[in-house]
Amino acid sequence: MSRLLQTATKLTRIACQALPGGTRAQTCLYSTNVSTGDEVTVERLEGSKKGITVLGLNRPAAKNSFSRGLVETFSEILQELKKDNYSRVVVLRSTSPDIFCAGADLKERKGMSQDEAREFVTKLRNLLISIEQLPMPVIAALDGAALGGGLEMALACDIRTAANNAKLGLVETRLAIIPGAGGTQRLPRILSPALAKELIFTARVLDGAEAKQLGLVNHVVPQNETKDAAYNQAIKLAEEILPNGPVGVRMAKLAIDKGMQVDLKTGYSIEEVCYAQVIPTKDRLEGLAAFAEKRKPIYKGE
Repeated sequence: MSRLLQTATKLTRIACQALPGGTRAQTCLYSTNVSTGDEVTVERLEGSKKGITVLGLNRPAAKNSFSRGLVETFSEILQELKKDNYSRVVVLRSTSPDIFCAGADLKERKGMSQDEAREFVTKLRNLLISIEQLPMPVIAALDGAALGGGLEMALACDIRTAANNAKLGLVETRLAIIPGAGGTQRLPRILSPALAKELIFTARVLDGAEAKQLGLVNHVVPQNETKDAAYNQAIKLAEEILPNGPVGVRMAKLAIDKGMQVDLKTGYSIEEVCYAQVIPTKDRLEGLAAFAEKRKPIYKGE
């Protein structure tokens, strides 16, 4: 049992459940405080989907808004997940239809002092940085509204899928504040500075199709009756990644992420360093052998 599951045992419980299509998943319900409830779920898919770990926001009564408890719980999960070699792809979703995340818990925020509010936003920003810095690819599945901090969380992921009726927007200026968990930095890098400014200044809310047209999401799909179309699309993408060498995928992510922060010449050097990490791996030799033998490679992340 990995440290991720060991932590789950300490915090609450582990239960196995059947998923649609006969796929079994081990589901861990996490909470660092009994009063917060089971605010984040962790599902480790099995069968042909083995290697996909699904994180579920599970605070439906509060529209998955970020409370102190949720931020603390999620942060602990990510600390374990980044060391979990089992997980080759992570999918981030909501367990509730129609809502991904409504951003900060404004009811809780209203009772905070200025210092408490600053401290909370810092912790939230660090949480999203932890998502961004996970070594494996992270896909956000937006089947419902992702507003304010909810969209900031999605922006911290590598890839985003959205249902056509999802609502996306950095709406903080409506409350006389700004996106404070990385939104002012990630959005202009994903789109362009001018377009990011327009969306943030106006607090405009986009549907999934509009978000796809602007390049805010990678894929948009028609919503289905079970309201999990974006999640299904995210799983399909994850399944495309699974057959590839996990060390190679992780090094590709690192090279891209680090390279985007520097000049092109330095970026080439970063790529060289990342490539050097895959040279001595058993997976590289397995890939060459499989090619020569005309068979599918079996990668172990070694």
